[in-house]
Amino acid sequence: MPIWVLALVALAGYLLGSIPTGYLAARARGVDIRSVGSGNIGATNVMRVLGKPLGILVLLADALKGGLATGLLPPLAAQWTGGPSASASEWLQILAGVSAILGHNYTCWLGFKGGKGVATTAGVLLVLMPKAFTLCLAVWLLVFALGRIVSLASIAAAVALPIALWTFDSSVPLIAVGAALGGLAIYRHRSNIQRLLAGTEPRVGRKTS
Repeated sequence: MPIWVLALVALAGYLLGSIPTGYLAARARGVDIRSVGSGNIGATNVMRVLGKPLGILVLLADALKGGLATGLLPPLAAQWTGGPSASASEWLQILAGVSAILGHNYTCWLGFKGGKGVATTAGVLLVLMPKAFTLCLAVWLLVFALGRIVSLASIAAAVALPIALWTFDSSVPLIAVGAALGGLAIYRHRSNIQRLLAGTEPRVGRKTS
């Protein structure tokens, strides 16, 4: 696989993921989402500050970024190279998906500060390994139903990610990448973890001051 193709896939994936959908949606309402609520540009903060419809729209848009990067960029790259092997195709999907997640988490348009990557990771996983996505979603829904805390559900799903990939006999590289992405998601939730330990993390239905 030519290096320039890998570089283009990574760059395209990053730029697609870097579109700050939460920031743009809030700006359309005259709000700088970085200065209200938790200050995060992700769907959860948008939902708390501006309501469920806009928050759900941002959630779907963030997931779509990951899905499009993983589903569309590798086939385009395959046309440039005459068709890579099956293992190379998987690596291209992983590269495109990880790049989109990094773009979302560290968007160049907002000083390399972005969201936490849960929705974008979900979009990548839905395309790359739908069975593992279903298991992680089930974990998220269960934990959220029990605690009504979005961050706790997201952390639980991140922990479940490499386990889900292993359960469905994914390749070793994919399991390793899943573990890394789960670790990144947990790292991005470090402030939430501090609030969880302190008992101050807001539950759904409670406005953030």
